[in-house]
Amino acid sequence: MNEKFSIALRRIAVMGGMTDYVSMSSREFGKDLGISQQSASKRILELLDEDLIERDLGARKQRIKITPLGVEALRQEYSEYQMIFDSKNSITITGTLVTGMGEGQYYVNQPGYRSQFEEKLGYIPFDGTLNLKVGQKDLPKIEIMRRSRSVVVEGFQHEERTFGDVRCYPATIKNLECAVTIPSRSHYTDTLEVLCKYNLRHTLGISDGDQVEIHISVE
Repeated sequence: MNEKFSIALRRIAVMGGMTDYVSMSSREFGKDLGISQQSASKRILELLDEDLIERDLGARKQRIKITPLGVEALRQEYSEYQMIFDSKNSITITGTLVTGMGEGQYYVNQPGYRSQFEEKLGYIPFDGTLNLKVGQKDLPKIEIMRRSRSVVVEGFQHEERTFGDVRCYPATIKNLECAVTIPSRSHYTDTLEVLCKYNLRHTLGISDGDQVEIHISVE
């Protein structure tokens, strides 16, 4: 993200603009950023053009809120700072156990994937995946994970259907070896899909709504 946009977005976020509209004048915004009123007005228009903010023009002051695209840009920047200052061999993410759509079981059972899971992860996964919905606080850690080294399970073609690569990130839950899986062609998601050779729901005695900590290796 352009540095001048980053500075402006951070200021709006500090004022509360990530969750609601905040009132500000161009003069006040310029003073906060250390630039002229004219430059501040231009900066706001640039942020609007980039779809990083949305604006409501009031009678006296404009009201500004950061868009989902702007929030995501700040989240990525935050994850970079975490990688710099909190460099560790693993990260811990807390998620809420939810029921998936059954897609995990379908893909895990594909022979083209299953044989590679055994070869590259060292075990044949239990049918299906454990789905953990990640809270707002830990969402930046998903970006850290995605940027770290992964085990790549290669895609294949079967009966005229193409299955893409799957990236696997070694992890543990309660010292049980597992892996977070992300299809290479997937978009950003707030839900982690976890493979394990055990039925984690039964082994750990957990059910939907329970909070689960997963420790993911990052290098």
